[in-house]
Amino acid sequence: MAAKKSPFNLQACARPNILALEPYRCARDDYKDDGTNILLDANENAFGPAIPLRWSSHSDEAEEGDAYVDLFGLHRYPDPHQHPLKQLLCNLRNTHVHTLKNITPENLFVGVGSDEAIDALLRCFCVPGKDRILVCPPTYGMYSVSAQVNDVGLVKVPLLPAPEFAIDVPAIISTLSSPEASNVKIIYVCSPGNPTGSLIKKEDLQQVLEHPTWNGVVVLDEAYIDFAPEGSSLAEWVAEWPNLVVLQTLSKAFGLAGIRLGAAFTSPPIASLLNNLKAPYNISNPTSQIATSALMPRGLQIMEANKAGIIEQRNRLLEELPKVEGIGRFRGGTCSNFLLVEIVDSQGNPNNATALKVYETLAHNRGVVVRFRGKEHGCLGCVRITVGTKNEVTRFLNEIKEVLKQAHSEEIPSGSEEEKKENEANAVIS
Repeated sequence: MAAKKSPFNLQACARPNILALEPYRCARDDYKDDGTNILLDANENAFGPAIPLRWSSHSDEAEEGDAYVDLFGLHRYPDPHQHPLKQLLCNLRNTHVHTLKNITPENLFVGVGSDEAIDALLRCFCVPGKDRILVCPPTYGMYSVSAQVNDVGLVKVPLLPAPEFAIDVPAIISTLSSPEASNVKIIYVCSPGNPTGSLIKKEDLQQVLEHPTWNGVVVLDEAYIDFAPEGSSLAEWVAEWPNLVVLQTLSKAFGLAGIRLGAAFTSPPIASLLNNLKAPYNISNPTSQIATSALMPRGLQIMEANKAGIIEQRNRLLEELPKVEGIGRFRGGTCSNFLLVEIVDSQGNPNNATALKVYETLAHNRGVVVRFRGKEHGCLGCVRITVGTKNEVTRFLNEIKEVLKQAHSEEIPSGSEEEKKENEANAVIS
């Protein structure tokens, strides 16, 4: 039978900005957990999930807070509002360090990781093809990806130079005071920063929030906040500002990247808008049940113990890495579960070609995966190293010593092909 000619034309039918999208790559596109690789590339929690596991099938041996998924309840749709889960998140963040007020479930949106909230805010506040967001590179790549998907423009105000990587308050204020500021609707700030690990100063953020004329939303992404000093989270501070949104996730300190649970703390009017536009059942029953267990007292104890282990190994890397020939300066802060460090060439200069060679050799030949970040603003020659377990850190330190010796003894290629490989390695979003 002769094929019918269809009038369908994908190029004419699809949105131009979607056709122009380059598929973004995430950490697990390239390297997976095969049981032998040491994965220090995606800022996951190698110490495991912060959930009490029920080892016995006998119900009388179960304790309150045990992780439990009701498999027999999977034929029912989940709770569309998740008020009990939201209350547990409020209990965690009502520290009264930054305000005497309490945040309540009316201040919360929960979604599929922080990424759903990042995208929802764009759809909520930005008109496609007209409005823009402001980002501060080097920063988390999903802000730009979500903007491109939603046909929203980008304004870039780089962070101040390393090692502080603070936001450039005068430059941001100047941008928000310009005639073009009316279509800048959202500012995304990462604190602690990714890949910088630096905590943004509260007083710097306050200056932006106090801008006298700009009408927009300030989004503070606190994915790594539990690795910062106690009391650093500004989640409860949303009770004091109508246009502040604080994003958090259970993927990092809680070790629950696999359940994809994120939260946006904000004023009740903004939370209402976000909840109105979300899909009705965006949080599954298993996700809600596991997250609830992690936020109960026993889950919090496990999280704190795992966090202490990460901080111990982070301090070990801070002490041991500078002793390795070929390691340069630490760039950025130490408020996260990763470190940003320079790889230097045989002359002692930070060098992207050398850093890429070390990254590739570690991953391909040694089964140790870190993240190349040398093409990010202000990160020349840098790799980002997720803090692993004691055994993982030991193996990493041993392997990188040998790989650096090898890299310094070989001629490092340069040219357009090398530039392409650097861009590809740097493009991985994690």
